[in-house]
Amino acid sequence: MNVTREVILDLLPVYLAGEASPATRALIEEYMAQDKELAQRIRVQWADNLSRITPATLPPDLELRSLRRTRALLGWQKWLFALGIAFAAISLTSEISFGDGRIKEFHFLMRDFPAQFGSFAVLAIVCWVGYYSIRRRLRTPRPNRE
Repeated sequence: MNVTREVILDLLPVYLAGEASPATRALIEEYMAQDKELAQRIRVQWADNLSRITPATLPPDLELRSLRRTRALLGWQKWLFALGIAFAAISLTSEISFGDGRIKEFHFLMRDFPAQFGSFAVLAIVCWVGYYSIRRRLRTPRPNRE
């Protein structure tokens, strides 16, 4: 198969980024072994680009701040989970009355006291929304497996 220089130049960005498949890498390296001028030009450009790149300077306490922030978020998540369960349980409190060995009446106390138990239901919803938003924020993306 006859591969032209233009095709190799089109594949170079992928090759230089390290994202080329093994077959593409082999093709480009084989072509560069034949075309010494192109290989030298690529080496010079590669060295020039590497000399221009400056490493990013990160604050020395970045890891410690990240750890503290994660611990704080985990603490909030724990409290929101507990309060969400508590407020949901309070808002779903019920009253059961028995008579003659059977259940005579069953109803949620929210029916009798809608303002009080409704506010507990709203608090439960707020706690659960906060819990799940923190949970999503703390989730790390899964690596792609090929």
